[in-house]
Amino acid sequence: MDEPVKDKKNTNSMCFTKKTSCVRRRYREFAWLRQRLQDNAVLISLPEFPSKNPFFSANNGQHVEQRRQGLQEFLEKVLKINILLSDSRLHLFLQTQLDPMEIEACASGQTEYTVADAVHRHATSTRRFPVEEA
Repeated sequence: MDEPVKDKKNTNSMCFTKKTSCVRRRYREFAWLRQRLQDNAVLISLPEFPSKNPFFSANNGQHVEQRRQGLQEFLEKVLKINILLSDSRLHLFLQTQLDPMEIEACASGQTEYTVADAVHRHATSTRRFPVEEA
């Protein structure tokens, strides 16, 4: 099972509605995002992604920190690629707690709410993180 990664980040980029974002994501969600970004920008070589370690242990603080740092570096490099900043799935991933299926639905216009509505709803939510299923 993936250990959730959460980190609070600030931005001064005009591309983002929220200037501070704190979301909780699992490794598999980062892998999903990387694949969708690659599908959308086939001519761009995406930054390195930390490999899935078969010996990873969520109980090992060093493993968790190494993975967190690798995923953070991946995101920081992604955010420097201007063309990727137009991908609404990236915005939803970073600024909401929607799961990948909900992100896909929202980004493709299959929800009652827009991308901006989803970001605004998360920004005004009183709950920091969703309740996780056991």
